[in-house]
Amino acid sequence: MTSLSGRALRLTVYIGEDDTWHHKPLYSEIVHRAHAAGLAGASAFRGIEGFGASSRIHTSRLLSLSEDLPVAVVVVDTEERVRAFLPQLDELVHEGLVTLDACEVVRYVGRAGS
Repeated sequence: MTSLSGRALRLTVYIGEDDTWHHKPLYSEIVHRAHAAGLAGASAFRGIEGFGASSRIHTSRLLSLSEDLPVAVVVVDTEERVRAFLPQLDELVHEGLVTLDACEVVRYVGRAGS
């Protein structure tokens, strides 16, 4: 397990739920590549409503019947490891938003036996 405490960098990738990479969800590909790269962790969060550069509102409200809801993939690790991962995102993310924020890790503990 990767050790992580103190100053870190948070990478957030905002994409659409319907975005794909070789016929599988793009958010899944990003999470799996972050894992393969040895990053401390990654999570994908499905949004209930949002819009991006296209200015088209995507919502989960029943009457809208919208698909392609927003998804945020969040990765936190050291600045060095996160920046080393960015070239993979250049390959994967063709539409969306990628942001970096400084953060502080207060606690990073896995389950015993995992």
